[in-house]
Amino acid sequence: MKNTRAALLRRPLLFAPALLVLPAHAQAPRTPAQMEGPYYPQAIPADADADLLQVAGQPRPARGIPLLLTGLVRGPDGAGLAGARIEIWQADAQGIYLHPRDARLDQRDAGFQGYGRAVADGAGRYAFRTIRPGLYPGRTPHIHLRAQPAGGGAALTTQIYFPGEPRNETDGLLRSMPPAARALLIARVSAVDGGQRAEFDLFLA
Repeated sequence: MKNTRAALLRRPLLFAPALLVLPAHAQAPRTPAQMEGPYYPQAIPADADADLLQVAGQPRPARGIPLLLTGLVRGPDGAGLAGARIEIWQADAQGIYLHPRDARLDQRDAGFQGYGRAVADGAGRYAFRTIRPGLYPGRTPHIHLRAQPAGGGAALTTQIYFPGEPRNETDGLLRSMPPAARALLIARVSAVDGGQRAEFDLFLA
């Protein structure tokens, strides 16, 4: 396990997802917005890069199942948006957020960054190394994400969910959405050496 986990840690961040080609005049469905939630960082941590598995100055990597989160930020026509800015924030493997309002903050995994930022490449691709989030009371596992086009424009805040999670069926926020919209927030998850990979494309207005 140690060797396969190390392999994932060394894996290049960017993987090229399959490009989507839309018919002429077609418009992709905009990714549904969801609430920011109460735990967006009160202060951005000093280490806020795209590798949430390792915090600068910490001797060990994050606990939990390593997750490579990749995807494309696209415009309404499906074209990748170069230079888009992406943020993610989430609970650690125990379901604890990096935020003073989390009652269990003193038990949080100090080896997990909890928040990260990235800039999409020339094709609109983004990638983060993180973990499969733990269960936060009352919710199904999820990752918060915000994306904004380069040069400004309206930002999209949403949440990423995982297929096959039993709590998806009882999560009030997810279940409040129509089935078609709900499906747009479920990542495509596959196994990779030492962990998992989740693919999640975003369509901005």
